[in-house]
Amino acid sequence: MNEKEKFMKIALKEAQKAYEKEEIPVGAIIVKDGKIIAKAHNSKETSKNATAHAEILAIQKACKKLDSWRLLGCEMYVTLEPCSMCAGALINSRISKIYIGTDDEKTGSCGSKLNLLEDYKFNHIVQVEKYILKEECSEIIKSFFKYLRERNKFKNESK
Repeated sequence: MNEKEKFMKIALKEAQKAYEKEEIPVGAIIVKDGKIIAKAHNSKETSKNATAHAEILAIQKACKKLDSWRLLGCEMYVTLEPCSMCAGALINSRISKIYIGTDDEKTGSCGSKLNLLEDYKFNHIVQVEKYILKEECSEIIKSFFKYLRERNKFKNESK
């Protein structure tokens, strides 16, 4: 297993934590100089906060750890392609590179629906590498939504 896969496995562990809380299973970690400085997973439902995406929470933790809003030299590993809010946060926090597990065909803003990181000229460029452990990252999302459909079907049948 190479370093990229090792770090994405840790992001997948974060996604699993979200799954267990019935949150959309997305995990993110931030690495600087080969060391993890922040880990997070989605918590929109439990926090009742629309901005509590894994990427945003990881950025907040990394900023606190480094005592700076500039995350220069930092890389993010995230299991699912970021939405426009998170892609904007990557630019604004000056993340150097993002490694993405799998695409988000509905709201992905790093190539699927739109590409904030490459199609526009901002003051900072975030490098992108996709499909690190794509199958595993895709499977946890598919499994979660299958679980929700089955749970909701059971609830509706019980009424």
